[in-house]
Amino acid sequence: MPTVTSPSKPAQGLSMSATAVIDIDAAAGDEGSGSLPRFRMVAYTGGPMRVSGWRHPVIVDLAGLDIPSQSRPIRFAHDPLAGVGHTDSILIEQGSLVASGVISRDTPAAREVVVSSKNGFPWQASVGASVEEFEFIREGQNVTVNGQQHSGPVNVVRRSLLGEISFVDLGADGATSASVTAINQPHEGLRTMDIATTNAGDTTPGETQPIVPVVTAQQASPAPATTGRADEVDTVTQIRAGAAAELDRIAKLRRICDGKNIEIEAKAIREGWDEQRTELEILRGSRPATPAIHIADNSINQGILEAACLLTGKATELESHFDAKTLDAADRRFRGGIGLQELLLEAAWANGYTGRNFRDSRGALRAAFGSTVEAGWSTIDFGGILSNVANKFLLEGFFSVERTWRNICAVRNVSDFKAVTSYRLIGKDQYEIVAPGGELKHGTLGEEKYTNKADTYGLMLSIDRRDFINDDLGAITSVPRKLGRGSGLKINDIFWSVFLKNSDFFKTANKNFVAGTDTVLSIDGLTKAEVAFMDQVDSDGKPIGVMPSLLLVPTSLSAIGAQLYKSMELRDTTPNAKYPISNPHQGKFRVEVSRYLSNSQYTGNSSKAWYLLADANDLPLIEVAFINGQESPTIETSEADFNVLGVQMRGYHDFGVALQDPRAGVKAKGEA
Repeated sequence: MPTVTSPSKPAQGLSMSATAVIDIDAAAGDEGSGSLPRFRMVAYTGGPMRVSGWRHPVIVDLAGLDIPSQSRPIRFAHDPLAGVGHTDSILIEQGSLVASGVISRDTPAAREVVVSSKNGFPWQASVGASVEEFEFIREGQNVTVNGQQHSGPVNVVRRSLLGEISFVDLGADGATSASVTAINQPHEGLRTMDIATTNAGDTTPGETQPIVPVVTAQQASPAPATTGRADEVDTVTQIRAGAAAELDRIAKLRRICDGKNIEIEAKAIREGWDEQRTELEILRGSRPATPAIHIADNSINQGILEAACLLTGKATELESHFDAKTLDAADRRFRGGIGLQELLLEAAWANGYTGRNFRDSRGALRAAFGSTVEAGWSTIDFGGILSNVANKFLLEGFFSVERTWRNICAVRNVSDFKAVTSYRLIGKDQYEIVAPGGELKHGTLGEEKYTNKADTYGLMLSIDRRDFINDDLGAITSVPRKLGRGSGLKINDIFWSVFLKNSDFFKTANKNFVAGTDTVLSIDGLTKAEVAFMDQVDSDGKPIGVMPSLLLVPTSLSAIGAQLYKSMELRDTTPNAKYPISNPHQGKFRVEVSRYLSNSQYTGNSSKAWYLLADANDLPLIEVAFINGQESPTIETSEADFNVLGVQMRGYHDFGVALQDPRAGVKAKGEA
């Protein structure tokens, strides 16, 4: 099945079996057709289908369906050895795929279709096609396909190649059924018949459409008094006897299976088994597995177990981490969710553990971590599963808190925990006129230094024996979320502590601080801060050439900040007051809001002060350093120490924060 990684990603050579409603509706064959039974089916109605191997519903875009020829094979349950017939017409009508043809094969499957149709069995259809290109529509998005609008998540097969169509006994829609209404001349062991459609809306609930025989002209004519050929009578008698015997065989097989062995029943009918063989297969299937031997399920791998954990913990955006086949396998295998014990045992069994339950918890734990198997034999890294799952939930928690700091700072990658120094070159760097001889004059360079240093912040937790016994998967889902949130809160705490403790950074001597009643956030106050920013100079006394672009405000000033950024007009309703209604700052300064600016737990907090800042890429006012560029925290998992029965997890984050160039911003006190 296709791997869903990006929209419109080609998936050449992959097959798709899409089950849909079949509406069998055939007229009796005429002499030109050799009186073979005909059929007409609505093979696909153009809507979403649940297809094995695809996590989300599938819609086949009929506009992109390639039909190689009008003659395509008709099979029973997609089995190449169970041919039924062929099509002679395949059309797309009103957003549906409609096929008609003849039952031209002389096989047990063809006879099963004909006889069961005569008995009124409501056959349905399944389309086999190869998927060449598809598009994944995400949740919240809409798409129009085959004249219908659908909402995501859904897969839209944009290009496909029709292979074959099969009769099946169970489709995606039970709105139609079929019944036999007439029988014509026999043809090589098959009965020719008319099959009429009975729509769900044509009868009242609980009623069935009456079977009305259709009499052909040949049937209405009196038979010759004497044909002189006894073999014709014998042939008809033999066909009838054979059909009756087949119906009797099917009835006996269904009684034996008793509705509890559907797969064996279908295979027995399709392959012509007798009662004895059917009973033997049911007996074999009911035998208990030998308790002394455990065979690991090779279909379970590390990716499926990780996906099962994330599905159980209701993680988001899983399609970006796993392909559709892995997600579907995890959903089907652990439909009710996976527990911590089950996760550990699956990993232990894959690594050769022979225990059947969690009684030997230490042995299962050691096997899951590969401690009791030979080198190279371990197939699943339980510690890796825990780390990957925990990291996913850790990131969800980390990104759930305020991240205004990331929008106003510069980011530096450092390789170690030593103090690092940033140099900004200054001096006489303007071009001089070149003398006639072409000699260039030497400029002079000075330097300004700014430092930063990363530190490690972390926390350790343990999943102990009680968590395993309680089968609490929350130990590796909810706890990492909390750890991630804690890391996000910590970086905010350090960042805003450094930013707000700025009395020696924003000051009149640095020409980046304004105060007074005229610095209240308004058109006039913002104009005053803008002038102060633009008037800043470098060490040579010349303009720094950097423009302000960000307006940083506390929550109390969020509304007026948004007005100054978005509104074209700001009116003052004070009587007899002269006030300009046009907003000269509209669209100038992007607004960033932080709840930390006015929080009383931080030195330098204020609900009235605000800041006008340069873009950090042009001139950074504050910088955050990360070891090796790792901006998010990390969780590592290992088996606990000998004196602790369980698993240890540690989360850590390496970063440092430091103020940089005071000319990159202006602070307005917002009051006298």
